[in-house]
Amino acid sequence: MILIVLPDIPEEDRLLTRARQGDIDALREIYVAYFPPIFQYIRLRVDDVQQAEDLAGDVFLKMIKAFKGSNAPHHSLRGWLFQVARNAMNDHYGKVKHFTTDTLEEWVPSGDDVNPEIQLIREMTREQSRQAVQRLDFDQQEVIILRFGHALSIKETSAVMGKSPSAIKSLQFRAINNLRRNLQAVRIKQTDG
Repeated sequence: MILIVLPDIPEEDRLLTRARQGDIDALREIYVAYFPPIFQYIRLRVDDVQQAEDLAGDVFLKMIKAFKGSNAPHHSLRGWLFQVARNAMNDHYGKVKHFTTDTLEEWVPSGDDVNPEIQLIREMTREQSRQAVQRLDFDQQEVIILRFGHALSIKETSAVMGKSPSAIKSLQFRAINNLRRNLQAVRIKQTDG
């Protein structure tokens, strides 16, 4: 699994302030810190590695243009970047919504996660995990990826997905419950079959 560590919120706020003031080094630091998670987020929907890199690069070109103009984010840099990435994928692929489960092990959080569903995914075979995740609808997959795979807050996930924070909480609750049921069903099917 690829472990991605995003800057903490105070550091992110400092970078954002510096970038808004025209600090080129801050833009460089943002790119270095955020390109890997943005690329991984895009890679979950894009099977072609080169295409995923191109789309991630486009996100940072849009970021530079935004900081040169008046459209730069005022808060939640990570939320803004993930939202731009989501929009770039939607622009490129249109209404086609799916996550590739070929990269499933890349977004399952690292071994120190205490979430029982994530621990169960780690214990299952790749195929069992893939089947359980594929049974979730797109929004449920995305909320799990953003909240647990990329550690975005409810508010940041809300901004990325264009839903209210209460809708994100409900979606996350349903996604976890459905994932739990799916994991159990897949495990039972594999045992019986």
